[in-house]
Amino acid sequence: MSQSALFGFVAVSLAVIVVPGPSVLFAIGRAIAAGRRAALLTVLGNASGVFVQIVFIAFGLGVIVTGSDLAYTLLRTAGAAYLVWLGIDAIRQRHTAAHVVDAPVGPSATPWRDGFVVGITNPKTVVFLAALLPQYVDPGAGMVPAQMIVLGALFCLIAIASDGLWAILAAHARLWLASDPRRLTWTSVVGGLVMVGLGLLLLVG
Repeated sequence: MSQSALFGFVAVSLAVIVVPGPSVLFAIGRAIAAGRRAALLTVLGNASGVFVQIVFIAFGLGVIVTGSDLAYTLLRTAGAAYLVWLGIDAIRQRHTAAHVVDAPVGPSATPWRDGFVVGITNPKTVVFLAALLPQYVDPGAGMVPAQMIVLGALFCLIAIASDGLWAILAAHARLWLASDPRRLTWTSVVGGLVMVGLGLLLLVG
């Protein structure tokens, strides 16, 4: 892989990732609904799910999704339904939002798991990466799957940095609103609605 190809891949990845899209809106919605820690774990989970997709693509399994309307539809429906469920759950839990800010930080895999499910069930990411990654590998250098995995890992790191920043900014706004419990309750509703809307958008998009 040449240095120019690597720089080109980074530039394209930044252009795609930095502009607010589904993963950014998901991180913002989770930050507003549940706070910074949950949002950052969700970002890590989302990137982990995308990385699993990248491994599948590197070894040829991404072709199954990109070449099958049924597989694409099933993945899209599952991911969208899960987002809607998460949004509804955030709205249902709105009255406990004020206690989340002051709650002790303990180990919890749930936000990571939620992000992972959304990341791995996003078929648009599979289609995009399946088209993008092969353009930046050097077949003559050999170990093409390994090259694709390295590029995919770089893509995920950029996504974590960008989405994490959005999540932190949204979480700061939530902490500012925490001075009034009623406002924080409504931020959970807004965050939930963002996730529901995103799920519906993915379903019909």
